[in-house]
Amino acid sequence: LRPSSRSRDVSLSTGRGAGRRRLPDNGWGVETLKIDDDDAAFILGKGGRTKCKIERVSKATIELQEKELVLQIKGGEKERRRARRYTKCVMAQRVGVVTVTEEDVADDCTVVEVPQEAVGFVTGKAGNFLRTIEDEWCVIMFFAEYEGRSRDDDKDKEKLTIFGSRRDRRGAQLTVMRTVEAKIPGFYTDQTKDNGEVFDHEYPGEDWGTSVTDLKENDISYAYGKKGATKSKIANAAGCIMQYVGSTVYITGPAACRDRAKEYLSWLFQQLEGQIYVETAGRDDATVVDVPRDCVGYVTGNRRETLGRIEEEWSTLMFFMETQDPDDGPDTPTEKLAIFGSERSRRGAELKVMSSVEIKCPGHFTEGLEDRSADNTGFDTDYLHLESDEVSYALGKEGATRKKLASASNAILEYVGCFAFVVGTLLERQRCRDYLGWLLEQKHGGKVTVDVRGRNDVTEVRVPQSCIGWITGNRGQELRRVELETGTFCFVASDPSGEERLCIFSHVEGSRAEDVGRAKAEQLVTDLVHERVRENGSDGGAYYGQSYGQGQGYSHRQGY
Repeated sequence: LRPSSRSRDVSLSTGRGAGRRRLPDNGWGVETLKIDDDDAAFILGKGGRTKCKIERVSKATIELQEKELVLQIKGGEKERRRARRYTKCVMAQRVGVVTVTEEDVADDCTVVEVPQEAVGFVTGKAGNFLRTIEDEWCVIMFFAEYEGRSRDDDKDKEKLTIFGSRRDRRGAQLTVMRTVEAKIPGFYTDQTKDNGEVFDHEYPGEDWGTSVTDLKENDISYAYGKKGATKSKIANAAGCIMQYVGSTVYITGPAACRDRAKEYLSWLFQQLEGQIYVETAGRDDATVVDVPRDCVGYVTGNRRETLGRIEEEWSTLMFFMETQDPDDGPDTPTEKLAIFGSERSRRGAELKVMSSVEIKCPGHFTEGLEDRSADNTGFDTDYLHLESDEVSYALGKEGATRKKLASASNAILEYVGCFAFVVGTLLERQRCRDYLGWLLEQKHGGKVTVDVRGRNDVTEVRVPQSCIGWITGNRGQELRRVELETGTFCFVASDPSGEERLCIFSHVEGSRAEDVGRAKAEQLVTDLVHERVRENGSDGGAYYGQSYGQGQGYSHRQGY
């Protein structure tokens, strides 16, 4: 299987990296904004953090042309509009008060009223707490005023504006509400109890909404968990947003997800009395794994540490449950582990448990298993037998190699004994099998040749010969750092003509503004090459970069 789309080469030079071609999509375009010196420094922020934040939330690309003092904004019409709005808010914040309009609020803004005495508590020292919420929820937040309204309208409250996607805004809003409630108990929850106010706009006929439930004071700590871990696992498994504001739990999302969250929360308290039984037949959010009794402690870990890590990694809720089968008893060889969450998350958690059991009881799941390559285009599982030394190599230190192949391909990859389980759609599984095959070719010392024609998951970068050894040397330390930061799989391979180039693989192209994807990896590699060239005081040696798209011939561009 080969997806029919484009791949491309990008030239590196000692100046600015070669630009990438983009096809017009959703009103894609470029616009500029004139700024001054002070604005430029403020928009960039410490280490470029503010600029990156604007790019991340707006999904636009921003380039600062420092000599001309011009900000260039690239992206779709909606993305550019939002980047322009956020940028102007940042500039306004530098000199005075940020002002928002009704149009801003209707587009992508949530307004939270914060009492004056809690503003400093919410902001934190030097704005650090507000920045923490922004990073967690991928939003931008300002204290602001409404255009055309007097500050005297409500002197006792400040308006905190939150920009971003609806889900992220709601998550940030509830975090702020929790913080204010800790300072001023009842500020929000009294309104909820008195008149049902949930502080979220709901549209008629829409499935999105907010449910509330109250906890006893002595139950809050248990239901929240260490650093909110218990709350987070329930919310993630249910697929909703959940926050404890005082003793009131606000649950936001589609109705089915809210109902699941409330059900999961009830199970949490039932388990205080011992193991519980849940009828999983007919549920679309449950998987049950039979775990050998002598492996239960190994799977659970000390104080449930191992099971907790699996829950956190895969956004699931997991617990061993009692059985109502009359044939089961103390002598039954297995116990039932229930896993709740989305199909993908449950399968990932299930395979992690199977991997652990297989270490303790070799062959429990893999005895008699043979290679399998499913033809199903939807979600399915492939099995691939590996030699023991191949498993070790493909796993990597602390599972780093396995994780990067899974992240780049968007498939689930887990090693159960000497079998690689590859899970996902047909396209995801094929990508992962390709990546795994190329990885093992490198292990066996062969020169890897990769023909990328017809693939849409690769960026090719022509690296000067004088820099290849430096990038891939020292056990590929620099390249491994790029992979780790961007969720990609990178290696030097020959094309069909025998010419070497760096291949960056990932199902996500992304952009330089995003933390993951091929575009970010390409930028980091480009920076590494430029740094090396500057250190050596040379041009890195002449080479050609090539770029081509779907259905197009090669176009050659001179580089260094």
